[in-house]
Amino acid sequence: MSPISRRGLLVGAIGATVVTAAGGTGYELVQHGTLPGKYQLDKIIGACGGDPGVPAITAGPVSATRFYSQHRKRTVQMIVMRPPGEQGALPVAIVLHGAGGDAQSSVSMGYPQYLAAAVAAGAPPFAVVAIDGGASTYWHRRASGDDPPGMITAEVLPRLRALGYRVGTIGIIGWSMGGYGALLLASQLEAARSKTTSLGSSGKAPAVAAVAAASPAIFASYAAAIGANSASFDSPADFAANDVRSLARLAVLRRLPVRIDCGTDDPFAPQATLLRHDLANPPGAITSGCHDQPFWRRNLPAELSFLGQHLMTTRKHPPRKS
Repeated sequence: MSPISRRGLLVGAIGATVVTAAGGTGYELVQHGTLPGKYQLDKIIGACGGDPGVPAITAGPVSATRFYSQHRKRTVQMIVMRPPGEQGALPVAIVLHGAGGDAQSSVSMGYPQYLAAAVAAGAPPFAVVAIDGGASTYWHRRASGDDPPGMITAEVLPRLRALGYRVGTIGIIGWSMGGYGALLLASQLEAARSKTTSLGSSGKAPAVAAVAAASPAIFASYAAAIGANSASFDSPADFAANDVRSLARLAVLRRLPVRIDCGTDDPFAPQATLLRHDLANPPGAITSGCHDQPFWRRNLPAELSFLGQHLMTTRKHPPRKS
């Protein structure tokens, strides 16, 4: 008798666990999504898709600085990633990390190499800037006073402007919690520009060239959100005020170039699918994959190219000096 593999043992264990409830067809019901557990099962049997790894290309300069954020009431790290060989002023895309991450997470995922590869493949050059947004802030101002979006508009962008970057129009990208945060921040900035409201020390909110969200962590309700992460929102009112699928935010997002990618076996796929429908099926897709780094890496080249194309006009037409 051949030995039982670990994969076979785990799959068998899952099947046995649900057989009683499913009348002997537990594995099939889980695999087809009828019973809970398909995501865990797909992770075990390798159905989530492969990890392309980090591109074998020389990355451009990566510089990290730390500063005390008045909006977050703590010292944060900002990491600027540039494509190789680009000496002039560049437009920027702000990258928002997922839950439990920080600015360094984008470097670990391979953003410097993926940016270099995207530009080498023809994407207009731009810089990517990562910043510590908090492990579970969900990229919105919290009751505690922790204010990641305020940090970006009032502290990060002015620092980048002082370094010579073009920040009158920016791109925004993120994954998981950061994917949700990217959509939220884009809607906030666009809404602010349509009013007399100002954000940050520059006196006016930047324009959003485009936003790319990978596996955005969008919840159907406050109960679902705190059930998954008890620190995600402060209250039902906080959830409602920051719901990217609210009618007001959808109206704003429809005015922007938006790309949304999500895996078919991602727990957030149902909400991502609804949001894509709400936005008349923008670029991106719901494709095979899970809520994991391999999926985010597989979609990153197209997302960076999308941002580069929409940021291109800021490079061709730099803002006038005041």
